[in-house]
Amino acid sequence: MRVPGAAGCGRRKDGTVTDEVAKAVEECARAAKDAAPSLARATNEAVDAALNSMAQRLLAHREAILKANRQDVSTAQSTGMSAGLLDRLTITESRLTDMADQLRLLASAPHQDRSVVVSTLPGDLRLVERRRPVGVIGANYEARPNVTVDVASQLVKSRNAGVLRTGSAALGSATCLLDVVIRPALAEAGIDERVVQLVPRAEREAATELVRLPDLVPLVILRGSGDSTRSLALTAAQHGVRTLAHADGGGVLYVDENADEDTVRSLITNSLDRLGVCNRLNLLLIHDAVHDQIWPIVSEALAERGVTPSLPPHEHPIGYEWALDSEREATVTVARVGGVAEAVRIANEQTSGLAAGIATEDAATAEAFFDGYQGTGVFWNAPTRLLDGFKLLGVPETGINLDKVPGPRGPVTYTDLYVRQYAVLPAGR
Repeated sequence: MRVPGAAGCGRRKDGTVTDEVAKAVEECARAAKDAAPSLARATNEAVDAALNSMAQRLLAHREAILKANRQDVSTAQSTGMSAGLLDRLTITESRLTDMADQLRLLASAPHQDRSVVVSTLPGDLRLVERRRPVGVIGANYEARPNVTVDVASQLVKSRNAGVLRTGSAALGSATCLLDVVIRPALAEAGIDERVVQLVPRAEREAATELVRLPDLVPLVILRGSGDSTRSLALTAAQHGVRTLAHADGGGVLYVDENADEDTVRSLITNSLDRLGVCNRLNLLLIHDAVHDQIWPIVSEALAERGVTPSLPPHEHPIGYEWALDSEREATVTVARVGGVAEAVRIANEQTSGLAAGIATEDAATAEAFFDGYQGTGVFWNAPTRLLDGFKLLGVPETGINLDKVPGPRGPVTYTDLYVRQYAVLPAGR
């Protein structure tokens, strides 16, 4: 059931969100919670049938989807959206096909064991870990219409209902995907189509409302810019809502004195195939001993991608995330370092901690880099663009979590979206 939204509702003079936006978010959350049991008790076959049907419907309704997306892109262009963000907003024919392929792969992926025997206990008892869905999971993301399908499919595979909230730029595409792909596929598989809800409001305040409903939406996946994600995570914590946050991004590459020149060129070009993504090359650190020798190669590789180096003295902090810059996203910060220890320190202390790589032919130096870097993904002679659920794990992701505490870290997939329940049973039962 679609929740109606009245257009043109803004803020009150005191800055609080309008009642209409809050009501729309809460109605979505209640509808998802009411429908959640239908998905929780669905068979593996029904879940996978729904995912395969989504893949089929993506291709069968490609014209309607691409038309809705073209309208979103046209509107975004008229408002001056940057090239990188427009790239993220755009669904091409090939990307639509890739989305369908990923859905099929997810449908073929093994389901989580719902019960795992842990041990036997005194008194002829046994301990079993039961893996249960969270119930309803929220997701906030910006101008990435493909994320609507990625997140919805991950939630369905993990048997969690969902409340999705996307930014105004992608709302038309997301609505079309929900109407012609996701909900009909769920209904066809015998699952209540209301388990996936899309907040029909464009206001940013809808995201804030989503993280204020602990009894309805106890966990929210946050994707977006670092500042907005941190602000939402703080609000969520104040209201007792847990979050999985994908905030700041930007990949680091350290070029060691023992790096192979062809490898360096390849890593730079392969890390800059897309500029509006979080795992692209953002900061290039070059060993003093080889800087002058390798600079012509670095400069040519950057020029090949149409990327400008930001050289000392840097106009921004060294870890500034260029992917979020509306005017200069085709930029990479370049700095000289004295060795692997300095490179590790900078990567740990002055960047987001998303991903860092080293270009070197020396195994001991690579090991020192791996041991020292504390971030989510670390790479040896491999591009940071590989830090992606589909590329690493073969299934779509809901986001990349950068937390430094126990829990899902890195690409979060359907295998992470459950809560443990410990059950003690008589032996043999």
